[in-house]
Amino acid sequence: MTKDSGSGDDPVEVPAWPAHMERRRWPRDPSARKDRSAERSPALVPSRFSTRELPLEEQFKSWRAHMAPLVDVHLPDGVTEEHGFPAELVGWHLGDLLVVQQSTPAHSYERSQAMLRSSPIDHWNVGHFRAGRSWTEADRRVTETGPGEFFFRSLGYPYRGRMTDAAAILLFMPYELLADDVGKLEGANNSVLTGSLADLLANYLNGMEENLGNITVEEVPRIVRTIRDMVVTCVAAVRPYTGGSQAKMGVMERAHRYIHLNLHSADLTPESICRELGVSRTRLYQLFEPSGGVLNYIRRRRLLQAHAELSDPTNNRPIAEIAETAGFDLAANFTRAFSHEFGVSPREVRKAAAADRLVTPVAVPERDRGLTIGDWLRSIQG
Repeated sequence: MTKDSGSGDDPVEVPAWPAHMERRRWPRDPSARKDRSAERSPALVPSRFSTRELPLEEQFKSWRAHMAPLVDVHLPDGVTEEHGFPAELVGWHLGDLLVVQQSTPAHSYERSQAMLRSSPIDHWNVGHFRAGRSWTEADRRVTETGPGEFFFRSLGYPYRGRMTDAAAILLFMPYELLADDVGKLEGANNSVLTGSLADLLANYLNGMEENLGNITVEEVPRIVRTIRDMVVTCVAAVRPYTGGSQAKMGVMERAHRYIHLNLHSADLTPESICRELGVSRTRLYQLFEPSGGVLNYIRRRRLLQAHAELSDPTNNRPIAEIAETAGFDLAANFTRAFSHEFGVSPREVRKAAAADRLVTPVAVPERDRGLTIGDWLRSIQG
């Protein structure tokens, strides 16, 4: 392992790049930027997973367990667990965006239909390969991704594939983050993003990756919005929407879509969601258990929408009206719930927006990042 000084006093460990790969944009020592960041305290504390310190015969088992909530992984033909599997992940939690720096040996992977039925994960996944190559099949269409290229994929659909020894930066975005443009994105599942717009996205990610150790809480929402807009623009340019099949969606993805489209309807209830999806209440509650229950999920999405409105300096709707739209009959109850969720009051957010001063929606708590990629993904789930 190598060490990066971060911007605090404690050293931050950064995984060593595999010897056979070129070392690319891991966060650099920010000491050269002391004039800019000496008085700022970085907000991002990465999650880390590595098999390198384990005995060779235990490395692949550990990797497989870590990835189990997302994909089932297998070794290539002719390779056994005794050969070892030196894999490393560093996850950076940027609000509604999870950025993962990944380095792995060759392996195959599958996200099956059975896994979708039992999984609450339906994020969008964008990957930029630094080294190596992958072949992925989804809906009987195979795409190949190589160095310098992006793939775009929905985790709400089954897929399978294989990759060589590879290094990549991966973006995981919850369904709701891109819900306003879902029509464009459905038609582009399992696409390769290329062209000048993809090059601009790559350049932006390269610059962001170099500064991950310096990003502050105040900067996170703007970075997430920029990446979100750039991804949607790249997808729309590469594969124009030709119509998606809702029947092919995972149950969780359909649930998120229905809630998004009916977020402010008084008829949005567990019963109406069950009727729309054709599932039992028990199944619905199981799906939303990681989010604290379906009602808690709806409540939080409404509060996040209210926060977005209050953060818009051009929005002059009275706070009481925004509270009513969010499902609160009493403004006092709205203020209490809003303050509990975000750590600031509605009036403080509106005042900050009027002064062109950003207030981050969700403070970064000290929390257990968990032992699997599923725990990392749940940290950005609504």
